Amino acid sequence: MHDTPVHLLDAWEDRPLEEIFAAARELLEDDSFPTVRRWREAGGKVLGHFQVYFPEEIAHAAGLLPLKVRGAPIEASRATSRFGSYLCSIIKTSLELALTGRVELDMFVTHPICDAARGLGAIWGRNFTYPCQILYLPQNANSGYAAQYLRDEYDRLKGDIEQVAGRSITDEDLRRSIEIYNQNRRLMRELYAIKRTRPWLLSIEEAYLLVALGGMLRREEHNDLLRTALAQIEQRQARPRDKIRIVFEGGFCEQPPLDMLHIISQLCFVVDDDLLIGMRWILEDVADQGDPMMNLAEAYLEKSSYSPVQHDLRKPKEEMLLQRIREAKAEAAIIAAAKMCEPGLDEQVAYAKALEEHNIAYFITEFEESMTSFDQLQMQLETFAENILFF
Repeated sequence: MHDTPVHLLDAWEDRPLEEIFAAARELLEDDSFPTVRRWREAGGKVLGHFQVYFPEEIAHAAGLLPLKVRGAPIEASRATSRFGSYLCSIIKTSLELALTGRVELDMFVTHPICDAARGLGAIWGRNFTYPCQILYLPQNANSGYAAQYLRDEYDRLKGDIEQVAGRSITDEDLRRSIEIYNQNRRLMRELYAIKRTRPWLLSIEEAYLLVALGGMLRREEHNDLLRTALAQIEQRQARPRDKIRIVFEGGFCEQPPLDMLHIISQLCFVVDDDLLIGMRWILEDVADQGDPMMNLAEAYLEKSSYSPVQHDLRKPKEEMLLQRIREAKAEAAIIAAAKMCEPGLDEQVAYAKALEEHNIAYFITEFEESMTSFDQLQMQLETFAENILFF
């Protein structure tokens, strides 16, 4: 762990909000990962983890920089030869980032959220000498043994992280990291509360930029950034406009292009979404007393959101979506899915059926991270919004 703070962002503290958003977008679209490069140049090590959820507190407690590996809008010219043809883009572009040296890691962790992600760890491991692990989150979240199983799985992973870091992780280290991440989750909840109650102050694109930065920063720095941005958002002079209130569903793994989010924000108020849901997976503070590893495991199971890749009978996904719509006072939903994403495409069918049964309007679409043309989407979504507003 660094004795003195390493600042991964250029000076932003005195910049106006619009400049913060512009800098955030520039950083997110830079596939050379400047924050990771700066961290490594200062002597730090990096743990990359694939979507959806990973307990970053463990890596943070070891002094590593956790990096959310979420693909990029690049051509996967080298990675394509390692995979079959009919796979989602994020799997290929994530490996491409590493194969081409755009991002350098010291450890990689993936999850068996789908067949493609399950195989990613082995493929990654054949191409790099650093540790490549699979974190096996509970397939049966309703088992009475699920929390203990997950605590043991976290402990197994902790041993590999300690070897990479060259130091042990104490319970106090974990508690300090849990508190920092609890602060981060509170700030992101504040951000989403603004989206739900006063969406004219914060578009889906702007909220996404602020949240996504956390996937490539130390959380201490992300917390400072969010506090500054939240204070300025509260001072915005924007006024309510005549737009429909919608929930966006389908951003749990591969992420839609920023330009797609911008188009949506021009036509709708997105009052809730599941974009980068892994970063907001835990909905309450993780307990800071007792066994920190068990606290993290129990929070994953008992204080968490939902996604198509977690199987929990207590959280039927259709009902959870309906609850999200009700709590956000939304009028409609955009049900999106990444191309070739089996979990996302399967859920589209179930979500559509549930929404029809409850007479809730919905708009179905597909996306790919490298999409650049949105004319058809804009025309169709504009028609959809106008039908709700005026008929």
